Amino acid sequence: MSPIHDSLWNPTRRYFLQQSGIGLGAAALSSLFPGSAAAKADGEVNPLAVRDPHFTPKAKRVIYLHMTGSPPNLDLFDYKPELVRRNGEDCPQSFLEGKRFAFTTGVPTLLGTPQKFKQVGEAGTWMSEAIPHLHEVADEMCLIHSMTTDQFNHAPAELLLYTGSAQSGRPSMGSWITYGLGSESENLPGFVVLISSGVQPNGGNKSFGSGFLPSVFQGVQCRSQGDPVLFVSNPDGMDRNVRRMSLDALRDLNELQAERLGHPETQTRIAQYELAFRMQVSVPEVMDIGSETKETLEAYGAEPGASSLANNCLLARRLVESGVRFVQLFDWGWDYHGTSAGSGIGDGLKDKCKTMDKPVAALIKDLKQRGLLEDTLVVWGGEFGRTPFREGRTAKSTILGRDHYPDCYTMWMAGGGVKPGYNHGQTDELGFGVTENKVHIHDFQATILHLLGFNHERLTYRFQGRDYRLTDVHGHVVKDVLA
Repeated sequence: MSPIHDSLWNPTRRYFLQQSGIGLGAAALSSLFPGSAAAKADGEVNPLAVRDPHFTPKAKRVIYLHMTGSPPNLDLFDYKPELVRRNGEDCPQSFLEGKRFAFTTGVPTLLGTPQKFKQVGEAGTWMSEAIPHLHEVADEMCLIHSMTTDQFNHAPAELLLYTGSAQSGRPSMGSWITYGLGSESENLPGFVVLISSGVQPNGGNKSFGSGFLPSVFQGVQCRSQGDPVLFVSNPDGMDRNVRRMSLDALRDLNELQAERLGHPETQTRIAQYELAFRMQVSVPEVMDIGSETKETLEAYGAEPGASSLANNCLLARRLVESGVRFVQLFDWGWDYHGTSAGSGIGDGLKDKCKTMDKPVAALIKDLKQRGLLEDTLVVWGGEFGRTPFREGRTAKSTILGRDHYPDCYTMWMAGGGVKPGYNHGQTDELGFGVTENKVHIHDFQATILHLLGFNHERLTYRFQGRDYRLTDVHGHVVKDVLA
């Protein structure tokens, strides 16, 4: 008897339970989505096949715009005239007791915003002069001013936001969503990542990784310069016909292994190879913004061949239009400590906002004009907030900056079933704490999943003997923001 057959014919009960986790997980997944097509008619397993959520969703897809470093909410969306009036005063001791800050010790001075604010849109939403284009879409936005998180350093806070845990190893939000819903496109990944400003997110690729979920659900990073996806192009000396022949040979070998060992990941590997082959044609096409009209390029401020948030916002629209389920944009450079002119909340913030304000507003307008905003959820924010006082290291500088602050900050959503022109939650008159409708990160995650048709407590995956979910053991849907 061959060693392979011997291992299959003589397993102990303990061996069977240890080795069958993924197979049992696949069975559990199929029971969660009884109406789904997990396999094609010819028997080929498609792990990204479209699956039904728990109930009828308001949103079918997500574009998540992450401002890496965390923008200063008090200078953009949360106007505090009393803080401006008390600018330069010592911070009240009651606000500092029991608190730790990343770079500030002692008694800092209060810092009112140097930005001018005004009420915009029919809803009269307060917004800074630094984001004039977003004024034009204020009535499409649902702003949450009462966000709070548990972490005050970048990487742990970003991981908590995207994976539900401050430690690495858990699946990211985009992975959970593609695991639950599959992809509407047969020729593109279900989860695509676009990075601008030349720096990876603070959590690294763990912020868009699949953790313990099958790797087919991880984010695929696409680039607007060079090869759109690394390692997908044919190597030198191999044309598309030769690649097809090599993939056919690999498929035959993998099918033999699947027949002998019955491991579901083998079929997943076959599906991934086939998707990569189709991506060789589909990805360059969807990533080519040169086919857009001059008016569209100008509206976004996009330039074919450039690497920018403007290009990525336009690409995000093209990707969701082509069936991609979750598009994640990371834009570095929003860490406003005031340690340099570019990281100050005065002209530095205005200059940075010029790279974001126009394309994000154009994205919302474009989605609405094409009839996509209604079922596309757009999310904007950072990993935490910024302090209402001056950052300790730059307290005597002419450049104004703020420290990290987890207790309260602003994020916003648009489209996809949220209330347009709505402001949720409040903070105190100085911006130190939430006074109304606190929204924790886990609540935010639960709400996004709800908009996509999921009960966040039921979207689970068994790993190492327990069921995991994005919201860990927490989270409540914020029903007041639902349309």
